[in-house]
Amino acid sequence: MFLKIYEFLKEKYNNTKVLDKYLLKQIIMMFLMGVFVFTTIIFASDTFITLIKQISQFGVPFKIALIMILLNLPAVIVLSIPMGVLLSTVMVLNKLSLSSEITVMRSCGIGLNRIAKPIFIFSIVMALSTFVINESVAPVMTRTSKDLALWSLGQKNIPDGKENFVFKELSSGSYIRRLFYVGRSHRKKLYNVTVLDNSKPHTIQVLQAREGKTSTKGWVFEKAAIYTIDQNGEILNTALFDTSTVQFGLDLSKEMRDNVASEMNFVRLSKYLKKSNISKADRRNYTVQLYDKLALPLATVVFVLLGVPLAITPPRVRYNRGFLFTILIIFAFYVLRALSISMGGAGTIPPALAAWIPDLVLAIFGGILYYKKVYTIS
Repeated sequence: MFLKIYEFLKEKYNNTKVLDKYLLKQIIMMFLMGVFVFTTIIFASDTFITLIKQISQFGVPFKIALIMILLNLPAVIVLSIPMGVLLSTVMVLNKLSLSSEITVMRSCGIGLNRIAKPIFIFSIVMALSTFVINESVAPVMTRTSKDLALWSLGQKNIPDGKENFVFKELSSGSYIRRLFYVGRSHRKKLYNVTVLDNSKPHTIQVLQAREGKTSTKGWVFEKAAIYTIDQNGEILNTALFDTSTVQFGLDLSKEMRDNVASEMNFVRLSKYLKKSNISKADRRNYTVQLYDKLALPLATVVFVLLGVPLAITPPRVRYNRGFLFTILIIFAFYVLRALSISMGGAGTIPPALAAWIPDLVLAIFGGILYYKKVYTIS
């Protein structure tokens, strides 16, 4: 008798183990495709626009801009993982439901809870992976990308060995902010430099220097003169100097403040927020992003909780609606996330609540649907 019970349990265990492998194989394949698709979409819609802007407006070389984009890849993957898990969950379960495989599993005594178990385990593993990437790899890569951007802006990417060339710096409205003329560039040193600076209202500054060079702190000029001219063409004043360092309005301090939260992990950002010299607006924004470092990975599990019941197709529906559900859920989640984060940064709602609202709303909605689906099917 005990032998029969043992053989029955062993057979059942082996069958469920085969089921887990069967589900996970399909889930992982669809997940990898989903991460690739969503990462490509984010790159095409946002990152490549940034690349073109950096090349055209700031004169950043293509190779450097491309490296900066690749350094931001981990931050994009962090956003793509929850979407990939949702896509794989909904598409695979919807396909199994349409092919009546879910019905066969139910007839064998395997309920929806048991079917969804390996998917939930997979989502937890992916949530932990997202957290690890967001805590270890992404901050380092983001900080390196910013440092490379600041270096590139400071260097102005002067082509070495070229003579009599002109390049321009554009403002946000595509107007010429500054016009640079270099007589000759040799071994990172500039000769016969003329700069027409149109950045200040009602006046134009003309800088002429015999020699100069680029550095991370700005442009260093030697034996130079600056003429300030008004709108009528009259020279207001003239300044002569032997050596001077000019940044040409590149507010590097502002660049250093940007993306502070994305360059730190949870522990470092927590310590940073304890400083008293942070403005109230920055403190609110950083606090929201601090809690978002926990809320975003957890969204992977929330997506599965909502995706499982929506993927089970009623008998009367004979088409795969999984992709449509995926798009709608992702759109609703990220719109709600953007709205709540903005409200948290503005101080309308508490920062912690702002980060957790999207997860809480989808978890409540998904929990209700999951309970009803399990109760009905079981």
